[in-house]
Amino acid sequence: MDGTATHMVADDLRDDERGTDGLSERDQQVLAFERQWWKYAGAKEQAVRELFDMSATRYYQLLNALIDDPAALAADPMLVKRLRRMRSSRQRARTARRLGAEA
Repeated sequence: MDGTATHMVADDLRDDERGTDGLSERDQQVLAFERQWWKYAGAKEQAVRELFDMSATRYYQLLNALIDDPAALAADPMLVKRLRRMRSSRQRARTARRLGAEA
């Protein structure tokens, strides 16, 4: 997804007003959840459904757009950088599997 598409998705998914730090209340809640989601009982997807009232797919779309947001990086640099590294690692693994399958 290119930068323009990412920002379009972020704008579409944000239904809250941005605060003074550039993040909506929901954005802040998502970052807080990602910081400690393993503390919730059950599957992460179930916790997402209960806490944010959205599907896992929509949540991950929001999260991916959020970690590309400079305001999120400023708010919690260690978390955002870790999430970016994890996303990048998963993308490399998918690419390697595709290339291995085509060879």
